Amino acid sequence: MSENKENEPRDRARLPDGVVVRAVRLSDAEEITDLINLPGYRAGTLRPPYQRIEEVRKNMENPSPGALNLVVTLNGKIVGNCGLNRLSGRRQHVASLGMGVHDDFTGRGFGRILLGAMVDAADDWFDIKRLELTVYTDNEAAIALYEKFGFEKEGLLRSFGYRAGQYVDAYAMARLRA
Repeated sequence: MSENKENEPRDRARLPDGVVVRAVRLSDAEEITDLINLPGYRAGTLRPPYQRIEEVRKNMENPSPGALNLVVTLNGKIVGNCGLNRLSGRRQHVASLGMGVHDDFTGRGFGRILLGAMVDAADDWFDIKRLELTVYTDNEAAIALYEKFGFEKEGLLRSFGYRAGQYVDAYAMARLRA
């Protein structure tokens, strides 16, 4: 596989053996569907359970304009994914971010690798000034990761989502590039 080194994240050379960050492919639909249907992964998102491959593939075939969707793989297996969606008009300097890591691979640096690749792309290729996201207030690991990358809590969104039979709060977080 020939790769253009110019388009790779700055820390690509430092990735552990067997780890690759790459753009999502349509052929990933089944594996991504399995990933997003995992209970731990889903608990951190607004996704309902039992996502269908057809729904995931349809979203992959019709990405938002200005979107960037990446996966991180370990020895060819997708262990996390991340999406950046650029806004438009007077908010074209802003992108929203969402990500998740496979239940069996959390706490092993894959979220850091994905987020690093997205921040590099936003800063160095898309000229994004503001990256924003929402994260459930009980997702302490994700909050700590986002803060390491310069994201700050900007507000509390009460009863933001409905998960496992109850309403849960979320933080609005953002990272501003100087």
